[in-house]
Amino acid sequence: MKVSTEWLSQYVSLDRVDIPELAEMITRSGIEIDTVESRNKGVSKVVVGYVKSKEKHPDADKLNICIVDAGQEEDLQIVCGAKNVDAGQKVPVALVGAKLPGGLEIKKAKLRGALSQGMICSAKELGLNDKLLPKEQQEGILVLPEDSEIGSDAAKLLHLNDQVLDFDLTPNRSDCLSMLGAAYEVAAILGREVKLPHPEKDLIEMAEPAESRISVKIEAKELCSRYAVRYIGGVRIAPSPLWMQNRLMAAGVRPINNIVDITNYVMLEYGQPLHAFDADKIAGATIGVRTAKAGETLVTLDGQERKLEAGALLIVDGEDRPVALAGVMGGLDSEVTETTVNIVLESAKFDGGTVRKTSRNLGLRSEASLRFEKEVDPARVLPALDRAANLMAELAGGKVLQGVVQSVTSEEKDRIITLSLDKLNAYLGTDISTLETKALLLRLHFECGDLTGNALEVRVPTRRGDITRDVDLIEEVARLYGYDNIPVTAIEGPTTAGGYTKPQALRRALRSQLVYGGWQETMGYSFIREGAAGRFPVLGEGGHEVKLAMPMSEDRSVLRGSLLPGLLDMAQYNRNRKHEDLALFEIGTVFQGVEENLSKQPRELSALGLLLAGSREAKRWNAPAEKVDFFDLKGALESVFEYLGVSDLISYAADAPQGLHPGRSASIYLNVPEGKLRLGTLGQLHLELQREMELDDTYIAELLLEPLYRHAGETVVYRDLPRFPAMQRDIAVVVDRNVEAASLIASIRQTAGELLESVEVFDVFTGSKLGEDKKSVALSLVYRHKERTLTDEEVTEVHESVIAALEQTFAAELRK
Repeated sequence: MKVSTEWLSQYVSLDRVDIPELAEMITRSGIEIDTVESRNKGVSKVVVGYVKSKEKHPDADKLNICIVDAGQEEDLQIVCGAKNVDAGQKVPVALVGAKLPGGLEIKKAKLRGALSQGMICSAKELGLNDKLLPKEQQEGILVLPEDSEIGSDAAKLLHLNDQVLDFDLTPNRSDCLSMLGAAYEVAAILGREVKLPHPEKDLIEMAEPAESRISVKIEAKELCSRYAVRYIGGVRIAPSPLWMQNRLMAAGVRPINNIVDITNYVMLEYGQPLHAFDADKIAGATIGVRTAKAGETLVTLDGQERKLEAGALLIVDGEDRPVALAGVMGGLDSEVTETTVNIVLESAKFDGGTVRKTSRNLGLRSEASLRFEKEVDPARVLPALDRAANLMAELAGGKVLQGVVQSVTSEEKDRIITLSLDKLNAYLGTDISTLETKALLLRLHFECGDLTGNALEVRVPTRRGDITRDVDLIEEVARLYGYDNIPVTAIEGPTTAGGYTKPQALRRALRSQLVYGGWQETMGYSFIREGAAGRFPVLGEGGHEVKLAMPMSEDRSVLRGSLLPGLLDMAQYNRNRKHEDLALFEIGTVFQGVEENLSKQPRELSALGLLLAGSREAKRWNAPAEKVDFFDLKGALESVFEYLGVSDLISYAADAPQGLHPGRSASIYLNVPEGKLRLGTLGQLHLELQREMELDDTYIAELLLEPLYRHAGETVVYRDLPRFPAMQRDIAVVVDRNVEAASLIASIRQTAGELLESVEVFDVFTGSKLGEDKKSVALSLVYRHKERTLTDEEVTEVHESVIAALEQTFAAELRK
């Protein structure tokens, strides 16, 4: 919001106030002032001149010799090349010695032999934003009103001796989207009175009632709480006075004509958008408010045909024909033109959310929609209407018919809030008295009444819609009291020590463990192509794909239900760029719809995805490159499980999960008292998918993290280094081919008990000597006691029990 201090001074006295200092005070009180801009860019000795005559330059076709009365002792001869200069005009004249923006100094000169004693100036040469002027004045000199006094200061006439404050408003301070709102704010900061206009006192109404010319009805009662119009007849469309044009331009608004300029002027003054209809173009002499039907169209003032969505708020005439988009923009068919004589002037309170939605859907933002979507003050609907009607009578010769024609569906009253002084001082760490608090709130024009128990009853006017609770009032007191005046005090009350939740801490530990192990973390898109996740097993219990309503592309059309498609895309991308040795992981969220046609939020599951491809180590001069395999991936997972302290709860089942190689894959289970929970899968990518994606052997894994978070220890548990010697025994047993090594290891651990430190498979052998359905599994067992040295007899006894258990459980034969 650009606030002209010259205009602002009409409502609050700025005597003896330094404007840059005022800007600093406003910023310190909570509203940042981006810039303080002077409208005078360096103009001096520029006066109003009268062009008495114009003749063609004898030696230059494009130049004119003008005789100008500039209020000096003698008329001036000025050579001017502007196409629109003409005798009888009042124009800004830069005298000899004048200075203009850009450091230009005017001197006597001869142009093609003709003496020029000054310069007739354009708007741009005076430092004005010529884009806000009519086109004819953008390309030529600036023509001043006929009643301008010859010889008077042009800078004063054009209000160039003005400074503009650029209010950078936060969304909650929409009350300052008006000059009156800014006046309330500045008056409160300076401790001065606000001088408000009272248009209802100055308005002269005709005897004829407005109801005889126009009627109003509201169908969308929940979206429009008040709709009011006035009827002004006999207006004359003409340029608005220069003072109004200059105030509009200072606010960044382009003047158009007196009627449109008045609506814009009052919108800036009151913060209440208005709209003027050509009354003779309103069929049926009726104005209505309703919602749009799907597919309805309206040609707006910018000449664009807008296709409307159902629910958009419309203004319609007596034939139910749309004439405006409520709160956004008027319709072209009811536009005020040069032939307009009668005006229906609208002022209303529309639902902000509906205006915002319509504006966003159509990509059509306006100064009006900006204010409506932040909710306008309902108490200003009628005063703004009276103010604009009064100006139309004064500046356009209009006759205001008696009364306001309106429809009201609901009334909004001032808000009453109880403010505890004890709470205020406890929050701020101050000792502000009741009297001081009242004085500060009264500067904001908030009425205060005393209550028992050291409290105040504060009446908040509707213009401050951002104040709804007592803490909002505490903030108002704090900023007017001065943040710099609030003492530094120790924090009181219960405090909570910061820290990571268990899942956060374990996620960071897991990430560190993998990174230290040589893996690279990736961050993939949360969106994947439809059906991509369906190639792999679903994590958790079932679920459906979650489709996006407005996808970025076909490849990003659903929320990912698996991390694996994203990791495979990264592998393919890297392989295409000759980077084939990959160890990638991602910790992220996958999404599953709880129903096919989504009406609820999808489930969000935390998951870990791993991808391994290429060589374990690069080729060296003395050793060939070694390709990664299934067990490299399994080993990485086992290190993670061990780090989280859940190794004893993990088991694997050799099966053929979807999307994985049937002979080199497995499912991972977490064995807990509640039952056997499937965590995820690991294995080599199915050969068909490898060929489809043009990948070499690629190993992938994906598992849920929530169960691990629940069952992992809170902290990492460290073991003492062994102090006593170990004893090792190796055995090789012949078992059926379908017996899993994991089952053998589990049996050994259960039988050996606490004396067994570790057991590992170091060889698997198959051959015709053993038989087609047999295999030999060689295991290394390490025995150790934590507190003493074991004897041979103890180890032999336990070891024989292990062999006996294998023979009994798996029909194993000891291979010698």
